[in-house]
Amino acid sequence: MDGELRLQSPGGPIVFELGSYAEKWAHKILNPKSRMEKLGLKQGAKVTVIGKMEPKFEAELEKTASDFERGAIAKDTEWIFLIVDTQKELAQATNIAKVMKGSVALWIVYRKGRKDITEMDVLNIGRKVGLKDIKVMSFSPTHTALKFVIPADKR
Repeated sequence: MDGELRLQSPGGPIVFELGSYAEKWAHKILNPKSRMEKLGLKQGAKVTVIGKMEPKFEAELEKTASDFERGAIAKDTEWIFLIVDTQKELAQATNIAKVMKGSVALWIVYRKGRKDITEMDVLNIGRKVGLKDIKVMSFSPTHTALKFVIPADKR
C-alpha cells in the first residue's frame, strides 16, 4: 500500500505508515551507508591513524585513503583517528588538539562497555582541550567513535 513500509519480523509483519517517506526509508534500509561514508571519508582523504587498527578498518582505509599515515600526524591531514585502549592513550588527545588547525577532525575510537574508558571520559578530554564534539557513531560491533572539531569561531 502507498505510504507504508512493511517489514517481516519473527513476531509477524510490522507496518509503518510513513506517507511520502516510505520509499526513502526502504531505500536506506536496503542500502545502508558504509563505515567510510558514516565517518565522512571520501576517496583520497588525508588520514592519520594513531593506535592499533582492527584489520577490517585498515583494509577499508586502504581503499579510501591509500596513503594514510600511522603515528605521526602528517602536515596536510584532514582526519585523525585516535584509537585508544587505556587512559594513557586517551591522554594523547591533549597533544593532538594542540597541532590541529582549520577543519581537521579528530575521531576518538574506544571500546564499548568498558568502565576504564567511558563516553564521559572521551567527551571530557575533548572538551577540556577546547574541541567541540559533533558526532557519535557505532564504529564497529566492539567500538564507538566520537568526532571532535575546533569550534568554528576559533579556526
